[in-house]
Amino acid sequence: MQISLCMIVKNEEEVLDNCLSSIAELMDEIIIVDTGSSDRTKEIAMKYTDKIYDFEWVDDFSKARNYSFSKATKGYIMWLDADDIVPNESQLKIAEIKKNLLELNPDAIMMPYQYSFDSEGRPILTIYRNRIVKKECNFKWHGYVHEEIKVSGKVFKANIIIQHKKVRTKSDRNIKIYEKVIAEKKTLPPRDVLHYANECLDHQQFDQAIELFDSFLATENQPKDFRNYACWKLADTYISLKEYEKAIEYCLTSFTIDSPRAEMCCRLAYCFQIKNEITQAISWYKIATNLDIPELEDRVTIFQEPCYTWLPHLELCSCYIHLKDYRNAKLHNDLAAKYIPDSSVVKEYDQFFHKITNHNN
Repeated sequence: MQISLCMIVKNEEEVLDNCLSSIAELMDEIIIVDTGSSDRTKEIAMKYTDKIYDFEWVDDFSKARNYSFSKATKGYIMWLDADDIVPNESQLKIAEIKKNLLELNPDAIMMPYQYSFDSEGRPILTIYRNRIVKKECNFKWHGYVHEEIKVSGKVFKANIIIQHKKVRTKSDRNIKIYEKVIAEKKTLPPRDVLHYANECLDHQQFDQAIELFDSFLATENQPKDFRNYACWKLADTYISLKEYEKAIEYCLTSFTIDSPRAEMCCRLAYCFQIKNEITQAISWYKIATNLDIPELEDRVTIFQEPCYTWLPHLELCSCYIHLKDYRNAKLHNDLAAKYIPDSSVVKEYDQFFHKITNHNN
């Protein structure tokens, strides 16, 4: 079985070469759809393919994606953004899965997408996305922004990590697309309501963000995972506004939707920590440390890995230092170090404990 890589691009000269060089040898066809570049994007693309098409931008990512898919000629289609990277280990796994496509015969393959990273390069948000689809299924993209492929049938989850290495600063492109849709009196599907709310939050339009997140939560038959996500973003919104009681309210609301998630436990703990209610903060951080990272088989499509690993341990370290319980503080810093041994914060705490020990001696 062969795979077509389909991409939509615009002014991606900074990143496109890195992306294509990480995947080109594994693909049997590369389709590049350009939506109006004015830089060297096309020139770079030509190093890898001659199948480069122009598409007039109409403020709709799904239409551009669907056009790119229409140009594919191979049995399966994979998609990437220009600022994505396929790490070496994932390249090997994709090569292996290609050998088994005929036998597996999937309609779609879902992969973890490490979407954002902290200042030290650690992934902080992972989203499972349908990454490879069977062409004959004719699956379509939906959504104006942060579009998704709606799939059905035989769907596999593969532990093949794709990394989103964004280099551009935030722009107002996406929120303007939504504002245009609203101005045209069009109805946003629930998933677009959720993403529009996110855009409002990113642009500090807090009242509008709250209204939209609440609207999404009030919509019936939405997936638990997305409803949980709306709760954690509402908590984030109220934390930004320093309205910690409201943030706590939405954290607790998430527990009525599904079993506790570490993302919500950490936010709940943080609110108590800010309120100087350290004992309660410790309780919730400890719960987070006992929750497992979502597995491929779980029905979780978006999660924050740090909340299940190092972050609650570092915060417990901070809480115990506040209580002058240095033994437990060091214990949790050591546990955090098992996940992030090169962390500057872990090293700073180590130096602090070293000074405390010397002082006591």
